[in-house]
Amino acid sequence: MIWSARLAACVLVALLLVPARPAAQDALAAARDLYASAAYGDALAMLNSLAAAGGHSLQQRQAIDLYRTLCLVALGRKAEADEMVESMIEEDPLYRPQLDDLPPRIRHAFTDTRKRLLPGIIQKQYAQAKAAFDRKEYPVAERGFKQVLTGLADPDIAPETTAPPLADLRTLAEGFHDLSAKAAEPPPLPPAPAPAPAPAPDLTRIYGIDDRNVVPPRTIRQRIPPLRTKIVGDPVQGVVEVVIGQSGAVDSVRMVVPTHGPLDHLVLNEAKKWQYEPATLDGMPVRFRKQVRVSVQPTPPEP
Repeated sequence: MIWSARLAACVLVALLLVPARPAAQDALAAARDLYASAAYGDALAMLNSLAAAGGHSLQQRQAIDLYRTLCLVALGRKAEADEMVESMIEEDPLYRPQLDDLPPRIRHAFTDTRKRLLPGIIQKQYAQAKAAFDRKEYPVAERGFKQVLTGLADPDIAPETTAPPLADLRTLAEGFHDLSAKAAEPPPLPPAPAPAPAPAPDLTRIYGIDDRNVVPPRTIRQRIPPLRTKIVGDPVQGVVEVVIGQSGAVDSVRMVVPTHGPLDHLVLNEAKKWQYEPATLDGMPVRFRKQVRVSVQPTPPEP
């Protein structure tokens, strides 16, 4: 059978639109020239060599095999053309040639072959998916059952899917697909570990102004009566140190910088009566060391 030049051009354009390696593109271009010159045998031989070389994507293999089928039909080798169509359907049961200019005979060959082969292919896919499910390979099973359901939705076998065994297969495939999908879901992530509790304040430690994370005590009462003496001629500065307890009361006192012996005793007695809101660390009251400056003024001379 001699094909029109228009059909040959359409088929070869479709082939060349499929991404291929440079060598494959050259071979397809050469096959186009041979086919256009009605050298169908030479074109077929070149395409057979290209197919045997391997390394092609599914789309490239489909394009090459479709063109081989056309060459076989053009050479009158119908049985081989039918075998080629069968191999293409077995590799991709849902494959349909996209060229509008294919002759009805070729289109019917694909449709009839799919009607004949697809039920058996679907049953084989189901058996493989069920075996994967039984092996607890749930992601593989889920994909397999999805292929089964996609095949059962093919319009070419719509009448066959309304009766056994395909009608029963649809119900089973739907159920196992849902079970596989659920079983394949990753387990929920474990809850994030709770943050480690902050260490409790060391209640035996005495904190101070260098501890930046400690809130210093707030003064409630901290006064000393005016200190005057005839012994000193100039003002004298002293420093008293208090340790404020967790209750806010003064636990201990000492003179860090003395003023004058007799007056230091008075300063210390008064400091013991001071009162504070205690220092806190993370909201907990802690002991705190604080220093307070005191001043002794000379007694002014009598008039």
